[in-house]
Amino acid sequence: MSRSIVRQSKFRHVYGQSLKAEQSYDDIRVSKVTWDSSFCAVNPKFLAVIVESSGGGAFLVLPLSKTGRVDKNYPLVVGHSGPILDIDWCPHDDNVIASGSEDCTAMVWQIPDHSLIRPVTDPIVVLEGHSKRVGIISWHPTTRNILLSAGSDNLIIIWNVGTGEPLISMEDHPDLIYSISWNRNGSLFCTTCKDRRLRVCDPRKREVVATNFEEPIALLELDTSNGVLLPYYDADANMVYLCGKGDSSVRYFEITEEPPYVHYLNTFSSKEPQRGMGFMPKRGVDVTKCEIARLFKLHDKKCEVITMTVPRKSDLFQDDLYPDTAGPEPAMEPDEWLDGRDEDPILMSLRDGYIPPKSRELKVAKKNVLDSRPSTRRSMSTLETNSLPPQLLERLLEELQNLKATVLSQEKRICDLENKLSQYTNGTD
Repeated sequence: MSRSIVRQSKFRHVYGQSLKAEQSYDDIRVSKVTWDSSFCAVNPKFLAVIVESSGGGAFLVLPLSKTGRVDKNYPLVVGHSGPILDIDWCPHDDNVIASGSEDCTAMVWQIPDHSLIRPVTDPIVVLEGHSKRVGIISWHPTTRNILLSAGSDNLIIIWNVGTGEPLISMEDHPDLIYSISWNRNGSLFCTTCKDRRLRVCDPRKREVVATNFEEPIALLELDTSNGVLLPYYDADANMVYLCGKGDSSVRYFEITEEPPYVHYLNTFSSKEPQRGMGFMPKRGVDVTKCEIARLFKLHDKKCEVITMTVPRKSDLFQDDLYPDTAGPEPAMEPDEWLDGRDEDPILMSLRDGYIPPKSRELKVAKKNVLDSRPSTRRSMSTLETNSLPPQLLERLLEELQNLKATVLSQEKRICDLENKLSQYTNGTD
């Protein structure tokens, strides 16, 4: 007699469930811009959604507890002069979010803890360096204040938002960049590009370290749909959730180190297609209900909450489901990362759940161009400019020329005044 062998896995029976209608977010005018981002970002405090807006770009920020119908006059985060294409919450501060726009800029915003009572119009910092629209925004996973932006100019810029300065720029992509993802400690990131190549990049060496991979270790055909797939990887559970834009289902898989490596678990299906999706960090799930993931599915005019749960009979904390996970504290400062240091995320336990801390002000200390000028006189053309985008370098050169012209003008005025004063003095003698 033959007997089939069933693979042992604690995630084999994970099931998805949509929360009740009163626990969703209704009357949200989700953006109709043609761009393949998720249009949604979520953390343990807030839900953010890119929305339709006249006269520029805007996104909506709601406390997670503010479910139900959203007032049509609810204040928005506005400031971009063009449609917003991507948003991303800072992993080290639940009140800080970054946005990228068709106006060629990225902006960083501070959101108050309470519901907004007036529009947020003043970003903490505006990051200018791209010559075309900024379609990708991604925070460094372990270093404070490090933000990556990528634009349709095929340029990648890594910023220190604490000073508003560009630290690194890379022009290694010959075509439009589709997506970017950091590895766990932020030493590398990978990109996908319109030229159908996947690249692994070392930003501090400013080089691509891998492009030509051998045959994939696993290949699984999902369907014949041409919709863009939004993948979300849970590093704690080694699971991948695949959400197709325009699709009405979420497929999820478990990844193992043994063949066949990718194991299909199940599919959550609903009636309406998804316009975008948000994925809650693990510290924001409900451990008392054995919830291992929470997704926020965007419809045309609402956001539906989907929970992924492992069925367990015990009400006790399930250690095997919740290993220590990445917490909100950064492991490094920008200078340490730039000097070549790598650190894994600082972990935290979920045994007692997670209570988000109160808002902390993000201060930006912009450096004066003159303060950074070397003590020895050097031509601007001889400075190290490999890390500066051409557009920013041109602007700095122009600013320097204007400052020089102003200084010369003031020196001439001083000479004229001294001459007049001397003539007056001699005349009175």
